[in-house]
Amino acid sequence: MNFLITGAAGFLGSSLANHLAREGHQVRGMDDLSTGDPKVLSPDVHFTRGDVSDRPKLWTLLQDVDVVYHLAARVSVPESILYPRDYNNVNVGGTVALMEAMRDVGVKRVVLASSGAVYGDLRESTLKESATPNPRSPYAVSKLSAEYYVRTIGSLWNIETVSLRIFNAYGPGQHLPPSHPPVVPHYLKQALRGGTLVAHGDGNQTRDYIYVDDVVSAMVAASTAPNVNGLVINVGSGVETSIKELIRVVLEVTNSKANVVFNSQTSGGVSHMKADLTLAREKLRFAPSIKLEEGLRLTLQRDPRFK
Repeated sequence: MNFLITGAAGFLGSSLANHLAREGHQVRGMDDLSTGDPKVLSPDVHFTRGDVSDRPKLWTLLQDVDVVYHLAARVSVPESILYPRDYNNVNVGGTVALMEAMRDVGVKRVVLASSGAVYGDLRESTLKESATPNPRSPYAVSKLSAEYYVRTIGSLWNIETVSLRIFNAYGPGQHLPPSHPPVVPHYLKQALRGGTLVAHGDGNQTRDYIYVDDVVSAMVAASTAPNVNGLVINVGSGVETSIKELIRVVLEVTNSKANVVFNSQTSGGVSHMKADLTLAREKLRFAPSIKLEEGLRLTLQRDPRFK
């Protein structure tokens, strides 16, 4: 099959692109390189630097493509609070531009990488796709808006769409910016260097951490699965892990005696998050296989930054 991946040089995009190329598919990748690194891509991935709102470039890249994976996005929740307009321009405007270009060229399926963040803080900790979203950040709002645009435009223009609400993905190669870094690689780095692991709030808030290889498995399945048009599907581990438990496992796998500080003056964010995987199992035959401790050990083994 022929694929186009937007955001192909990012954490999830590069993992997906390299996997599909190894399987013998024709893979085109597009990324503006605001955070991505094309050096992590296989030579078999045909990479183009470009903005996802550049429709003429999209027209060229979409020729003869069977399925588009739309991963191009800005992804920092704290940053989105500071720059909501930028997040709307890229995450929403870029999605609409891509859908218009797909309509023009005649591409028939798109898989959108959405986020578990769209749920926000709901009373139930196990989150079903039927729950009413309660987004708590401009990032989450932009992802929810992208879902609606993809599904609505797809139904109007006869494009098959599936949106994957990906929970807290982690693994080797995850971007580690100097400010507001993702918690898993940040904790691993701090533990290895004997720094301090800072937990916001009381550390009892929970998240659903899913290893990158399991995310890729779900995304691959979504490209060809039947009877998924218009659906939103959770992609997580289905396991609820508190920040305290994450810290315990990080210290264990790194054999670290790093200090741990709980900062009760700052919010720990949403209280509880765990993906209900019923729909993913039914529609994608999805069964996550890598537990947190194994995933952290694999990250340490495979990511040269942690050597």
